[in-house]
Amino acid sequence: MRRELDRRKRSLPALISETAAAAAQGDRSDNAAYQTSKAALRRANWRILELEDELKRITLITPGPDAEGRIKLGSRVTVRTPRGDRTYEIVGPKETDPAGGRISQESPLGAALIGKKKGDTATFMAGAGTATCEIIEIR
Repeated sequence: MRRELDRRKRSLPALISETAAAAAQGDRSDNAAYQTSKAALRRANWRILELEDELKRITLITPGPDAEGRIKLGSRVTVRTPRGDRTYEIVGPKETDPAGGRISQESPLGAALIGKKKGDTATFMAGAGTATCEIIEIR
């Protein structure tokens, strides 16, 4: 996020120059180049504000279980299903990568795992029915 913020801030002077050059071409209401560059500048400014706001709110998560050995955000969990063992990392909704084993705490499985301990079972909605898995390891 910091790299994106830095990149976007560095691009602002060029966007401002482009907008100013398009504005100098005449009537702004009929100037497509001006309208396009102004919209690009607005989008860049909006994304910069969004990134700055998100960076202010970031909380680093300590990996592993909580003090009582329960699954929490940041835990890596190995579960046993009828299809075999699978390992997942419980992450926030913006960090998910199901193919890479990173599932959201808000997903059906992620929500079912939060608060469970090794040896517990978790039941969650899967497709048209429910599925159950056993927690075999928490890291």
